Amino acid sequence: MIWLTLRQFRVQGAIVFGGLAVLAAALLITGPGLADEYSSGVASCGTPDNCSQFYRSFFIDHQYYFGGLLAVVVFLPGIIGVFWGAPLITRELEHGTHRLVWNQSITRTRWLAAKFGLVGLAAVVAAAVAVVAVDWWTDPIDETALNDTTINGIARVSPIVFAARGIAPLGYAAFAFALGVTAGVLVRRTLPAMTITLVVFAAVQILMPVFVRPHLVSPVHKTIEITADNHGDFMLDHSSGEARLQVDVDPERGAWTITNDTVDASGNKVGEIEIPKGAGDPCNPPPPEPTGEAPKGPPQACFDYIKEQGFRQEVVYHPADHFWRLQWAETGLFTVLALGLTGFCFYWTRRRNF
Repeated sequence: MIWLTLRQFRVQGAIVFGGLAVLAAALLITGPGLADEYSSGVASCGTPDNCSQFYRSFFIDHQYYFGGLLAVVVFLPGIIGVFWGAPLITRELEHGTHRLVWNQSITRTRWLAAKFGLVGLAAVVAAAVAVVAVDWWTDPIDETALNDTTINGIARVSPIVFAARGIAPLGYAAFAFALGVTAGVLVRRTLPAMTITLVVFAAVQILMPVFVRPHLVSPVHKTIEITADNHGDFMLDHSSGEARLQVDVDPERGAWTITNDTVDASGNKVGEIEIPKGAGDPCNPPPPEPTGEAPKGPPQACFDYIKEQGFRQEVVYHPADHFWRLQWAETGLFTVLALGLTGFCFYWTRRRNF
């Protein structure tokens, strides 16, 4: 049964593992050069301002490679579910080969266990190979994002990067594979099973960071002062005749911010800060420097005014050190889902008349 399963799986396995081997070889060749470029750039930048410029230029130069590698890890579990999981049983049912196996003193349980065990293990191994290779290569870019607060959205704990890091992709791969097999067992047709697997897995991946992941681990709640050091987006609008200011903050370096609300002195949430005409223009940007350089951010008078009026920022976020706690929690959740689907497949296969 093991030999038969491996023989049936050899083409799909060769395609995926062959592609991963090519990817890993390319990363092994280019990775040391990327790390040397980062180390030499940091060593030679000198002042903090120059280092900030280096971080931004380094990230811009490599952002497309970074995004492409993240996409490989994020999409791989879905590919496994669609092309490995969905056809695994439906192909047998459509061609009737399952009856031949069952008439050779092979029980349904043993037949399904061999398929689930071998191909499911291969799915997890493929995800692990992709994660290790990509994580190693992109380490300098992760350091860049951590050291420069102007590069937003690519911290390890943020949704964009989280799904391609740590052990979570292994849980995604196990779940996607079990989902594909379950869809095949239920609908008994390969193409519909592949479509259902793709749609359901994509929906789960979209909904997870929005509704589930923020609550897997208790986030941090803080009310903090808005300063020149921690402010994020800063939008000043004069279209209504009075200045209206919208602002948010970066609570911690490398954090994933879930909510970011401005509150007044009474603690009430406000969508924007109104600056009356009598207050002058404390938040208008100052004129350019004598050298012609644009001013760096709002003037200090703006932050002084915000503080005097009692405005603060109420934030809910996951700091960088929540990364592994969230990883273990989410991986555990997807593992339980995968085991549940696996148990259902065994139950359904043993009870139904195929």
